[in-house]
Amino acid sequence: MKVAILDDYQNVALRLADWSNVRRHAEITVFNDHVADPSAVVERLRPFEVVCVMRERTPLAREVLQQLPNLKLIASTGPRNASIDTQAATDLGIAVTATGYDSTPTIEFAWSLILASMRGIDREAASLKAGGWQTGLGSNLRGKSLGVVGLGNIGREVARIGLAFGMKVIAWSQNLTEEKASAAGATLVDKQTLFREADVVTVHLVLSGRTRGLIGAPEFALMKPTARFVNTSRGPIIDDAALIEALQTRRIAGAAVDVFDVEPLPPDHPFRKLDNVLATPHIGYVTEDLYRTFYGDAAANMAKWLEVNATSA
Repeated sequence: MKVAILDDYQNVALRLADWSNVRRHAEITVFNDHVADPSAVVERLRPFEVVCVMRERTPLAREVLQQLPNLKLIASTGPRNASIDTQAATDLGIAVTATGYDSTPTIEFAWSLILASMRGIDREAASLKAGGWQTGLGSNLRGKSLGVVGLGNIGREVARIGLAFGMKVIAWSQNLTEEKASAAGATLVDKQTLFREADVVTVHLVLSGRTRGLIGAPEFALMKPTARFVNTSRGPIIDDAALIEALQTRRIAGAAVDVFDVEPLPPDHPFRKLDNVLATPHIGYVTEDLYRTFYGDAAANMAKWLEVNATSA
């Protein structure tokens, strides 16, 4: 049998897990690059019975899966993968497995972006490397308001750390209650109040039909001109064009974004050029610790499936 490991950007998959039980039954091919066009995805995956996908990097829609008659198992990393049409997989007899997960890397990274944005760390580091010195002024966190959009597993911890910095934490999401907000040390406010009062807005929502495009021009229009916007959740939650306009017109002070509508980010995207944007390539969850969980569990899932199906084949 043939196994494909997709989108291993850092070329670490084979090093971070024990693949010996997979190799007993299958030949492994690792792809370090990314292909986005559905026809190219089909062409690449056609020979494989098993595909290991890293989170949501390569969408597997029904129209793609229907053109992969050899595919029998999708080993996805993480507990859920919204970019896989699981109903289509079921209809086509393709098994889908998941892995363990730890939100710690994303929580820590959200704060990396908040701190870097508030203090202009990317700007100052670039100046130093270019032969310069100090270029601007940073801002304190203590005494500022942190607006957390979504108080789930990640948002709760982000709020807790905000309190440790001496920030006032306010929160909103569509189903958030006063009890849940209070338990996280936050004050429940309405959506408009959060965007109006927060010095830093940070988003921690799952992408769904009702969160897609949830934050756009009306929300950015409410923000303080000194406020900063941070997104480590999913790009489509935000109206990309509205955020770009708010940044270009200096309606807000800046943004730090790790997730985008289209990934990898196109070379000509404004986020690559705007001087008030700190943009990173969706690395919120990218740590060796979590990758060991992802690839270790995925390899175990594949080995278990191959033990039964490679033998019966």
